[in-house]
Amino acid sequence: MNDITQQIAATLKATRARRGWSLTLTAVNTGVSKAMLGQIERGESSPTVATLWKIASGMNIPFSAFISAPEQHEGVLRRTGVPAPVSAGETAMRVTPLFPFDARLGFELLVVEVVAGGASASSPHERGVIEHVIVVSGELELDIDGVWHRLTSGDAMRFAADRPHGYRNSTSVPVRFHNLIHYPPRPATAAGPDADASAVEFPDDRL
Repeated sequence: MNDITQQIAATLKATRARRGWSLTLTAVNTGVSKAMLGQIERGESSPTVATLWKIASGMNIPFSAFISAPEQHEGVLRRTGVPAPVSAGETAMRVTPLFPFDARLGFELLVVEVVAGGASASSPHERGVIEHVIVVSGELELDIDGVWHRLTSGDAMRFAADRPHGYRNSTSVPVRFHNLIHYPPRPATAAGPDADASAVEFPDDRL
């Protein structure tokens, strides 16, 4: 089991344990089969980026909670080098956590690369989640609730992510973009100033 597979497995198992969710209930809330969730928890399967998004959205936790250790800092956080990208079983998209979720600030910043000819769909996130997409290089086609938008290097778009959306690269070269995802405030009891970012959960009206 490689490091990222182990991180995903441990986070999924720990989040289920905190909530007291069975694999069956987790499958209902995420849309990912019970068998697949079990394989991921045991480290027998590496989920695609799209599947991991479904799990994160269904469990109401930041995507980067699955792929980054929480950061501890005193107002200043500097990145040196390039963190390992997450591609897992994915062939179309690679995601690199530039700044993982910070509960005090309410956002995470990801670097996303879609390969030439690649596409990836994302399930709706929770109400109040906002995505900011800034294209660094290449040409991105961004689907927001069935409407496609073409963005080139330097273009940016902000949208409510509680609707179906997706990313597509119809060109012959990779496209790279920054994805800043802002999450709505949570009750103070859900995450205090010293809370572990990996343990942050959002209110779930479906339970």
